[in-house]
Amino acid sequence: MPLDLPLVSPGQPGSEQTVGQDGDAHVRRSVLPGGVRVLTEHMPGLRSATVGAWVGVGSRDEESGHHGSTHFLEHLLFKGTARRSAMDIAEAFDAVGGEANAATGKEHTCYYARVLDDDLPMAVDVIADMVTSARLDGDELETERGVILEELAMNDDDPSDVVHEQFAAAVLGGHPLGRPIGGTPDTIRAVPRDAVWEHYRWHYQPSTLVVSAAGGVDHDALCAQVERALADGGWDLAADAAPRGRRLAVDALHAGEAGIPPVGVERSVRRHTEQANVIVGCTALTATDERRFTLSVLNAVLGGGMSSRLFQEIRERRGLAYSTYSFASGHSDTGYFGVYAGCTPGKIDEVVALMVAEWERLADSPITASELERSIGQLSGGLVLGMEDTGSRMSRLGKAELVHGSLLSLDESLERVRAVTAADVQELAGELASLPRSVVRVGPFGD
Repeated sequence: MPLDLPLVSPGQPGSEQTVGQDGDAHVRRSVLPGGVRVLTEHMPGLRSATVGAWVGVGSRDEESGHHGSTHFLEHLLFKGTARRSAMDIAEAFDAVGGEANAATGKEHTCYYARVLDDDLPMAVDVIADMVTSARLDGDELETERGVILEELAMNDDDPSDVVHEQFAAAVLGGHPLGRPIGGTPDTIRAVPRDAVWEHYRWHYQPSTLVVSAAGGVDHDALCAQVERALADGGWDLAADAAPRGRRLAVDALHAGEAGIPPVGVERSVRRHTEQANVIVGCTALTATDERRFTLSVLNAVLGGGMSSRLFQEIRERRGLAYSTYSFASGHSDTGYFGVYAGCTPGKIDEVVALMVAEWERLADSPITASELERSIGQLSGGLVLGMEDTGSRMSRLGKAELVHGSLLSLDESLERVRAVTAADVQELAGELASLPRSVVRVGPFGD
């Protein structure tokens, strides 16, 4: 049975849901005072657990003058609180053989740790301390500004990173999702400490916080630990405060809407590289679109593995590229789909033509029965294997709460994949092929 989480109103304090999952695991969801949401998946027999503190804010939520603040906070929350120095935070996890990290996305941020089950109270206390009581010290901020600029420079030296970032900017244009997650060197240099502080105080609140954990975890004990740690951090857990509503699930925005370019964009970025990197693509489905399972099958057939059409045609038969694949990314109100290849600069036009031809062939005729069976098997195996660790299950809970509004069991997800037909794939391929198509190249070309 799915854990039905309403798409807009995520419940009131004191509400609770429980549902069985695969392998004798079970998921529980509670709304604590202040609107804090806690989701757990108890996995019998495991001595480890992964816990994450999710905040429903990403790079798309930054106001003018705050660009880069979300990524800045990902770094700064590890630099110390009123109770702990940066070394204290690092030592807390190292001393128990645990791991702690964070990730910034376009629509959410997550701070997470993997520890032994006995050390889960410590992990909750440290992460809650970071989330509630970061000092955002001015000197530390300036030091970390340099670290982030080095991180951006490192990414800018990788042409495959550059082409993906430029592709998102080309397809989504002026839409906030088109901005780079980490900010740009200019925005990181420009953002003042006050702007980062304002971004932190506005978005890091009980009503925006989701805590998810999976593994050897006791739900009731975790709820008590979270509530105590947040109160120790000074957060006001008003009993009548409700969680902040989820982002609305709407139809995908396409060309000419909300800043998305009404025509395809062609962009070349000069880099003195031996190989050119190229992506061709368009806007696509939202994260909650029911056809996302069809898109997964389409993606597997076109460029999802060594047996895919792109790999076989461009690499195996013609030897034009070492790496070629297709990909998709969905968000609350839009998404994008693309095909990628890295090749000799002089072969780039030929490779682009082949990628487009394989894409359009999906729209022109149904995939074969063997392709459908193989892609469903590939996705089914990937789903099962991807659920074998506590980190994946913790992440699934957080995204179910913040993105999808419902949690499908593994069996239900497999059923959705197996229900996809060749006609479904052809119809979606035709829809995508009819949209304005952008091309981004990175290599030794003119800008």
